[in-house]
Amino acid sequence: MAVSWRAAAQEALYGPGGFYLANRPAAHFRTSVHAAPGLFAEAIGELLSRVDHALGRPDPLDLVDVGAGGGELLSALSVPSGIGRRLRLTAVERGPRPEGVGFRWTAEVPEVTGLLVANEWLDNVPLDVVCRDAAGVDRVVLVSPSGAESLGPAVAGPDAAWLERWWPLREPGERAEIGLARDVAWAAAARRVRRGLAVAVDYGHVSDARPAGGTLTGYRDGRQVPPVPDGTCDLTAHVAMDSLAPGAALRRQRDVLRALGISAGLPPREQASTDPAGYLRALSSTSRAAELLDPDGLGAFWWLFQPQNAEDSQLLDLEPFEGDAADRAEGRRV
Repeated sequence: MAVSWRAAAQEALYGPGGFYLANRPAAHFRTSVHAAPGLFAEAIGELLSRVDHALGRPDPLDLVDVGAGGGELLSALSVPSGIGRRLRLTAVERGPRPEGVGFRWTAEVPEVTGLLVANEWLDNVPLDVVCRDAAGVDRVVLVSPSGAESLGPAVAGPDAAWLERWWPLREPGERAEIGLARDVAWAAAARRVRRGLAVAVDYGHVSDARPAGGTLTGYRDGRQVPPVPDGTCDLTAHVAMDSLAPGAALRRQRDVLRALGISAGLPPREQASTDPAGYLRALSSTSRAAELLDPDGLGAFWWLFQPQNAEDSQLLDLEPFEGDAADRAEGRRV
């Protein structure tokens, strides 16, 4: 039986025996955390320190990782003892808690005073796919368990309003992915931040650069595969970042990470003679940083910053992110 992509993906990913309940994400795809866990966690730790300072060093101070996978980000985190004594770590994930994890593990977003991070979570929130037919009517795309598609009913109601505002179709055969479910999911998560900052990090697009034909795809065993909603592969689509929280600050990952102290600059060559082991470690760190900052890869990811009240908005310094100057200083070696 053919159903909407949103319904099919919900069952395939999160239903009984679904992909995310039966698999660890790291076995099938790499996020920034998997590419450079120490460096990415270092950047999150720096951001957390800024939030802590802005909030007047609350006790407890929360760091909540939504869509935590195997808990890699929180496991790699290192913070000063002054923060560590007050820090409350929470992983939000539907999958089972891995062995050895000592922080809180829950399926629901708790109340937060501090920092909430959703790194590559929203791209896995199921959504509907639509297509404009030969008569100019935008219709919901239906899919069978084998991946065969057909056109269903006309898009209507809030979905039609979202489509018209954020991703209007112009020609027959054009496709779009309606991000309303993700907007609702993000708003619900961000509302759990009582004081502090909510940050969404993901691959995505904005209204002046929507991808022709959409982005829905699958991943299995580290390889991109056709999206088939049978529970054997990850199903993901890029996020319409500007619809999540209109007016919120959006920055590219390469700019944010540089502002948080991550650099792909090469170590001084003389260190190779005076400290060979340290030089090799620095080169390895440079290589990992380069992947995080790559403008054609992870560095092109979007970060959305959403302070949760006017006071926090004034205190949390999100500016400036001097990406162009940093690119020139590093000579685009990444």
